[in-house]
Amino acid sequence: MNKADLTNRIAASAGISKTRATAIVEAFMASVSSALKKGERVTLVGFGTFITSQHKARNGRNPLTGDLITIPARRVARFSPGSKLRKALNRK
Repeated sequence: MNKADLTNRIAASAGISKTRATAIVEAFMASVSSALKKGERVTLVGFGTFITSQHKARNGRNPLTGDLITIPARRVARFSPGSKLRKALNRK
């Protein structure tokens, strides 16, 4: 599923226009991104939690030349599913 598919499903299930659903999806993504940039965690009870984690700088190899390179430290977003989502995924 991509962003357009998600927007269409939200519009259909909520009975709103696709334009309004697009605005809602965009606002959700912007809010989660903003919170993660600030180092906050975003918890949606039953669905899951978005958090950031820090990757340390490390050495790597350029696969083309084999030269040693330094991969800089960076922050990454992580998602941990909530209990209801885990149960829904594992039902038969």
